[in-house]
Amino acid sequence: MRSHYLIAFAQSHGDFRLPELQSVSELHGFSVSLPEDPDTSRPFMVVELEEEEHARTLAKRCILIKSIYEFYARGKTYDEVHDMNRSNKHLWEKFIPDTSFKFNVAGFNHTIPQKRQRDVIESFSYMDFRGKIDMKNPEIKIACFEEYESRPAPANGSPRKRCENDGQFKEVFFGRLIAEGTARQLIGVFDVKKRAYFGNTSMEAEISLLMANQTLASPSKWIYDPFMGTGSMAYVSFQTIFPTPNPPLIPPNHVLMPHSLHQPTAHFGAIVFGSDIDGRQMRGKGKPPGVMRAATQYGVASRIIDLCTFDVTHNPWRCGELFDAIVTDPPYGVRAGAKRLGRKKELSEAKKALYLHHSQSPRPDDQPYIPPTKPYELSSLATDLVLLSRYLLRPGGRLVFFLPTVTDEYQEVDIDSMMCEGMQVIANSLQDFGSWGRRLITIRKTTTRKYPLPAFPAVTDELEEVHIPAHRDFREKYFQGFNKGQGDHSISGSLST
Repeated sequence: MRSHYLIAFAQSHGDFRLPELQSVSELHGFSVSLPEDPDTSRPFMVVELEEEEHARTLAKRCILIKSIYEFYARGKTYDEVHDMNRSNKHLWEKFIPDTSFKFNVAGFNHTIPQKRQRDVIESFSYMDFRGKIDMKNPEIKIACFEEYESRPAPANGSPRKRCENDGQFKEVFFGRLIAEGTARQLIGVFDVKKRAYFGNTSMEAEISLLMANQTLASPSKWIYDPFMGTGSMAYVSFQTIFPTPNPPLIPPNHVLMPHSLHQPTAHFGAIVFGSDIDGRQMRGKGKPPGVMRAATQYGVASRIIDLCTFDVTHNPWRCGELFDAIVTDPPYGVRAGAKRLGRKKELSEAKKALYLHHSQSPRPDDQPYIPPTKPYELSSLATDLVLLSRYLLRPGGRLVFFLPTVTDEYQEVDIDSMMCEGMQVIANSLQDFGSWGRRLITIRKTTTRKYPLPAFPAVTDELEEVHIPAHRDFREKYFQGFNKGQGDHSISGSLST
């Protein structure tokens, strides 16, 4: 029989919550029943799970979960809360005889005065808990949350009055704490500012962790990043989730063993391969290479199989279905532009003949040949990435990547225009920056048919000729829009590529 649980979310990336819940539950082999019309802008959500252990699993792995409670009651008024709580007495009556407890009352978007906190606690006296009150190490923790609407600051700039509008809450939630969210501490562990090696295109830690969850990263999984850069997506795919408040630093060269996913300490545990057309981003300056220095800092260098320099449209792959997931943040031309091999302008026949002559009779002082590159338009890159993923992913594997779009121009067909047979979009989450946003796209390979290595033509496909997606020529739209003053949204700290 399924039971109800109350999830308290961190107030960030609301559009990413449901895909993360569904991905983590799929990874661990259970399902989450969501409300009919879930509102991801609110801090609380009541879901259904088969057993309490599943709630603990979500709390250990989901980056956006602060805590999970056994759900007892909710209501627009305390009378409604008490009526529902009395009807659910079978859930909490086992704690009445002799269980130490702690009772918390908190407000979201509001500070509740201590006197009214006491009044709220006393209103639940009918529960008649006979165990002692233990504020430090109770056997159970009971919590009551009042959710308030966010309020704008006073127009005159003066501070808002303390406890203003107290009691005018939107809804009240009540339940027993099952588990605190332990995965969020990894945001601090992987903080870019603390990393041994990073660049101006490094992805922020919280987003990297969310991307790793979308890939279903776990022990023995093979994950590929075709636009590796400084490796932000790689490190989190094979790190450990610590259940303790202060996670210890992993000793250098320590090999993480693939423990069971249901043990108190669970590993992401994946094995990673990375490539990039520009090896300088992966290497950095000094030795060992920059990506390996950062991986050593986290104690997971042994899980990076290799780092190679090549263009994904001229790749060395000779067989497909190698990887369980592909995760990447493709360059889209704001801080670093995407490139592919080729020339912006083709050589004349005379110059081609001259190059051929030199290649057949090289001079002693000739330098190593550096192939020319040309810009890689974003919509073509996205289409090619899906085709490459269909070839390289195992059946059921996932492609997870960011796609920037112009907010006012975006349509659902934009995503459809890059899709191909055998690939299905299962999640599309928006990180909104105002005039533009970036969408975390999760695509599953649904076919078992084997496809040949894509040819990656330089021309656009027929679907893009019929419909021009909002991400087409994103770089030009981005700079034109902001230069014209059409937006006032800083990209500092949020734009990675």
